[in-house]
Amino acid sequence: FCQILTMKTIAAIALLASSAAAFVPQQESRASTSLAAFEDALGVQKPLGFWDPLNFLDGADEARFNRLRYVEIKHGRIAMLAVLGHIHTTFGARIPGDIDYHGTSFASIKTGIAGLGDIPTAGLIQIIAFIGFLELFVMKDKGQGEFPGDLRNGLFKWSGTEAELLEKRAIELNNGRAAQMGILGLMVHEQLTGEPYVINALFGNPSNFNAGL
Repeated sequence: FCQILTMKTIAAIALLASSAAAFVPQQESRASTSLAAFEDALGVQKPLGFWDPLNFLDGADEARFNRLRYVEIKHGRIAMLAVLGHIHTTFGARIPGDIDYHGTSFASIKTGIAGLGDIPTAGLIQIIAFIGFLELFVMKDKGQGEFPGDLRNGLFKWSGTEAELLEKRAIELNNGRAAQMGILGLMVHEQLTGEPYVINALFGNPSNFNAGL
């Protein structure tokens, strides 16, 4: 009886093991198929090709991919404006007048993270409220555009062939990626050394960042 029971136990374990093993290739196949669906997406290019080191797209569907792409494009656009504004104000450009009724001039406000301490509290609240208004009511992808991040929402068309429009979208995407790294580098070096434009300093031409402010 014990021998029969042991043989049945071994057979059952073998059956379960073979059943479990049968599911492994199917799971891998589903994951690889999911990733392969995005390997020809806009922005996949040399030398990295399809690059997803944190596995955000592992098992993701098209809706998940479109959401991540929308967020990437939005952050890239914000970062491009941030880099442009950082450079523009670093060389001294300021709008005339005062930021409040107490005589705090725009010219007295520092560039970069340091400028947050110069803006009156009421001004910071207004900036945050304005950003929230844009985020909630204006800069929204309503699903009526031609691609994720198309905030035209069908209001007008861009001119050009399909190849030209794809190229411009790729340029925007890559410039946004570079700008995200760029503004991050500017903020980090500002906090580390007080000189965001470290390459200029290395070549003997420091930016004199926020000198006199």
